[in-house]
Amino acid sequence: MKFKRLVLAAALGLAATTGAWAQTVTLKFHTFMSPQSGVWKNMHTAWMDKIEQDSGGKIKFERYPAMQLGGTPFNLYDQARDGVVDVVWTLVGNTPGRMPRTEVFELPFTMTNAEATSRAMWEYVQANAKDEFKDVQLIATHVHGPGLFHTKSKQIKSVADLKGLKMRGPTRLTTNLLKTLGATPVGLPLPQIPDAMSKGVIDGAVIPWEVVPAVKVNELAKFHSEFDPTQPALYTTTFVMAMNKAKYDSLPADLKKVIDANSGLETSGWLGKVQQGNDVPGRKSVDGRSNVVYRFSPAEYEAFKKAADQVDDDWVKEMTGKGHDGKALLESARALIAKHTK
Repeated sequence: MKFKRLVLAAALGLAATTGAWAQTVTLKFHTFMSPQSGVWKNMHTAWMDKIEQDSGGKIKFERYPAMQLGGTPFNLYDQARDGVVDVVWTLVGNTPGRMPRTEVFELPFTMTNAEATSRAMWEYVQANAKDEFKDVQLIATHVHGPGLFHTKSKQIKSVADLKGLKMRGPTRLTTNLLKTLGATPVGLPLPQIPDAMSKGVIDGAVIPWEVVPAVKVNELAKFHSEFDPTQPALYTTTFVMAMNKAKYDSLPADLKKVIDANSGLETSGWLGKVQQGNDVPGRKSVDGRSNVVYRFSPAEYEAFKKAADQVDDDWVKEMTGKGHDGKALLESARALIAKHTK
């Protein structure tokens, strides 16, 4: 009898231990950002740390920056959709044409600040473009801080100065903008900028200050041309954090609540705020060097804005041609940005 009790106690102990193991979920997080970048350190790592803490250690992350699990940045969204990985952070523009209504936030001189615009983007997607993300569990949508020009050998002081320059753009709408402004657009993912600039494949790039040191643009470019940060920005890029839907659905209710509490409007705004905050050290990375920073005057700003109007018109026509009310979508995005900016 004593032996049976010992066997039963051991069996119950094993079951309890196995149950504890079963409650621990490990998620693979994959992105293209380098482990040295502010995005990885201050956004991705902080988000994962918070979920691990909020879950009491029941959720753990395997963390893979810099495409360590293979593929290219263009594959990330599909990796989450297909369950190759569990969570990704990537550009909406890395899936060109698949989320066209969401791209509205990349139109020139639309973004005010990244926190407000990111909140607006989340609300807009829920109302106008939720079906574009139906294949994943959407965690957050956001934008980065003001984009600006960085060039190797020619300072950009006017629209005319862009003529003929080979300029890297991150997304479809931004390359459309560069073409409209007279540049020769070259679409490249962020990690390819250093090689392309050093080899003369491109004369410059448009990126926000925050990623300048991560891709060595403070070393490769001599000139930087920025706009008044109190005005709507030349451009921004839209990002998405997404989770494999089947993995999310498989979570027990308590762990779903942890993911939900770190998703949505507030998380989107936080990601935008932190990313734009990274602009400060990014801007300082050119201090003490021979780099030259030029600030456009109000008149020059208006000249760029007027030249870029065609990009808005083309996007509205494109959306209307696809059966959407392009004008209403643009007005919705602008109204939400205004609302959250206040």
